[in-house]
Amino acid sequence: ALGQGSDLEKAFATMALVYNNNADPEGKLSRAETKSLLQTQFWHFIQGQENKPKYQEIISDLDEEPENKIDFEDFMMTLVMLTLMSDLLQEIKNVKNTK
Repeated sequence: ALGQGSDLEKAFATMALVYNNNADPEGKLSRAETKSLLQTQFWHFIQGQENKPKYQEIISDLDEEPENKIDFEDFMMTLVMLTLMSDLLQEIKNVKNTK
């Protein structure tokens, strides 16, 4: 659908697709599924973050209240928080675009 879309549009479409492919029929993920999805699909961003208090807080929140499910908006907010605290973000900022 976004074959002619911008890189940013394609990135968001991919995030929505990954989420939707893992969500239940109500369009939500369990906290355990969310944690697993982050650990498998977002590994490069969270690698090395395990000792940071904010990372531990996010993961602890996913381990608590397992009956509460995560909707797409909360999932996206979690991705943003993990991206902002990631060491990989600084590496990305240092890359010069050669286009």
